Amino acid sequence: MKRSILVLFLLVPVTYLFAQKPDSLAARQATTKNVDGTIMSSAKDVVENISGSPELTILTKAINAAGIADNLKSSGAFTLFAPTNKAFDKLVPGQLDTLLLPSHKTDLTDLINYHIVSGSLSSKDIERQIKAGNGTATLTTLSGGIITAQINENRNIVLTDENGGQSIITRLDIPHISGTMFIINAVLLPKAKQ
Repeated sequence: MKRSILVLFLLVPVTYLFAQKPDSLAARQATTKNVDGTIMSSAKDVVENISGSPELTILTKAINAAGIADNLKSSGAFTLFAPTNKAFDKLVPGQLDTLLLPSHKTDLTDLINYHIVSGSLSSKDIERQIKAGNGTATLTTLSGGIITAQINENRNIVLTDENGGQSIITRLDIPHISGTMFIINAVLLPKAKQ
């Protein structure tokens, strides 16, 4: 009787192990972050994460209008600085509507790519670069433009675009399957092409 109970005791964990779905191990190892009520996961791509957020609907619309959603789903490691809907609302009236027109797809793609840096950077990585750069880090974007990062008096990371416009990172180190995302409070604008 004792032997039967021991065998049964040993088999239950093995049965449980094989009964689990293959994705359950990955799901348990995934890190998540609550971003204004939306759970974002390192097991999802960046497009899946932002499309679930009511605060990032304009960015989602812009990515889809630019036709780069599939690129972002399959890209190598990258860091996205994601402007909120309120950030897009700060643009000059009509600017976003113009960018969303099919005739401005290239400009829209450049704008989105100006918010993406190759490689997965954490806030600690950016802070180290700022320290190594004597107070300023220079980040090259996928559009080929430059964003500078500094830490202000409130210990916030502030990003400055090529026109002098500034954006504060309001949410740090949000995971996605290809890297990291940061939420920012203003749209970064590349230099106008001449």
